Amino acid sequence: MPIYEYRCTECGEEFEKFVRSMTAEVEVACPKCGSPKVEKKVSLFGARSAGEGAFSTSAAGGCSTGST
Repeated sequence: MPIYEYRCTECGEEFEKFVRSMTAEVEVACPKCGSPKVEKKVSLFGARSAGEGAFSTSAAGGCSTGST
């Protein structure tokens, strides 16, 4: 169940929306001004491995710490 990040093109508000299914049609409106004119932001996600505190992001060129 993903959480998507959005930005309102009317007022600039940035917000998150919890979606129960990745395939479901979801009506999204800005919580600040109520406008349906929103755009989905490109989000990074982090994943932690079982290693020595290793952390990496999904973006190319993102940060990576820990032992390699």
